[in-house]
Amino acid sequence: MEVTVNLLATFRTDRFKEEQQQVPEGTTVGAVVSGMGITEREVGMALVNGRHAPMAHPLTHGDVLHLAPWIAGG
Repeated sequence: MEVTVNLLATFRTDRFKEEQQQVPEGTTVGAVVSGMGITEREVGMALVNGRHAPMAHPLTHGDVLHLAPWIAGG
């Protein structure tokens, strides 16, 4: 199945901004994250089709996954 992965902020460094990925049925958000060499602890926000999603959330064909790192500021 195909999903769109959008990376935000520092996750784009040496990666991509948006990419179509072919993943097996039942792939979770966490599996996509680890497949890119990102640890789950680094993810500040994961959205699937605009809604917050846990790492265990299973993706379906056509989903759009946005991943953002933790952001600090003051």
